[in-house]
Amino acid sequence: MSVGSLLRARDREDSSRVGFVELFFDLVFVFAITQLSHVLLAHPTPFGALQTALLLAAVWWVWIYTSWVTNWLDPERVPVQACLFALMLAGLVMSASLPRAFEDRGSAFAIAYVAMQVGRTLFMLWCVRGASLAMRRNFQRILAWMLVSAVFWLTGAQAEGAARFAWWSVALALEFVAPILLFRVPGLGRSSTADWDVDGNHMAERCGLFVIIGLGESLLVTGATFAELVWRPDVVAAFVVAVLGSIAMWWVYFDSGAKRAHHRIAHSNDPGRIARIAYTYLHLPIVAGIIVSAVGDEMVLAHPGHADGPAIAAIIGGPALYLLGNALFKWVTNDRRLPPLSHMAGLALLSALVVPATMHLFGALALATAVLAVLALVAVWEHVSIHRAIPRPTHAGAPTH
Repeated sequence: MSVGSLLRARDREDSSRVGFVELFFDLVFVFAITQLSHVLLAHPTPFGALQTALLLAAVWWVWIYTSWVTNWLDPERVPVQACLFALMLAGLVMSASLPRAFEDRGSAFAIAYVAMQVGRTLFMLWCVRGASLAMRRNFQRILAWMLVSAVFWLTGAQAEGAARFAWWSVALALEFVAPILLFRVPGLGRSSTADWDVDGNHMAERCGLFVIIGLGESLLVTGATFAELVWRPDVVAAFVVAVLGSIAMWWVYFDSGAKRAHHRIAHSNDPGRIARIAYTYLHLPIVAGIIVSAVGDEMVLAHPGHADGPAIAAIIGGPALYLLGNALFKWVTNDRRLPPLSHMAGLALLSALVVPATMHLFGALALATAVLAVLALVAVWEHVSIHRAIPRPTHAGAPTH
């Protein structure tokens, strides 16, 4: 079988299409995100939040690296599908291990994670064995970084408590810094963003779909929690606020930001550079914001009249993370000197809610309602400002203004 049979044919009209097997693969990460929400809800402490953040970053890193690989590979080819099925199996083990990754299932988590990262890279090396030297070298360098980080993942699995967190933090830091350093390896040199000739349409669509996965999980958590509660007026109000909050978050990302970024990467001369910063790195706080917001929604539903410290942190912190991620994402994918003013104003308003919330001047439902108002304000502000900036069509022969 020739290498060309496993790579996407970029000259085909449907070459950018997301394959059904990719969508099937994504179902594993619906489970993973649900698990992460439960982890944070069960450990609403500063250290618990750090542990959840590390696990989320690992889950995201597995998914985004796989999305890079399927950007090059043809998902209709049987070997590629077989690889994704193997990754799904390991991904289910990894996801099932998440709630007790810092307890008795650390080895299962680490082995599954390493198997996915190293195994997928080895498979990609086999796929590109007849491709250009630059592409082969790129994946050789990636493999070298993955093997080094694997040592820290597997060593950390044998440690306990804070020591495990420290080992895994080093492992994750190595993997996060690798693309910034262009996977520099002594003797093998470094890659360049030009080597990462990704299909911008595919990359933008894949990350947009992951945001949908996150928002969908948020709605599932809200619906499942609401179904188990007595439907008092305050609980019903909390349910409505949570759903409207998810809709507002969808609006903030998809109304204009996703479309403009999609156009930018699809028409870029260096799509690899945009894919690295805008989609690989800056989508992580967006996804994190969705997960933390889902936890906040569950806390509001459970106790609409009272908000303790963890609830306040989730109710305000989730949307703040989400707005920050969107602000940075839109900043780097548009020709603007600063992040969107609407998002900066939204972050300022969310910050202003912290003091009265910690003084318990209002309960969880009132705080969630105020946060919803901020998200709605940002969404409407951005929508109106963008559409005002678009020139209106004129009659034939009439001058434009």
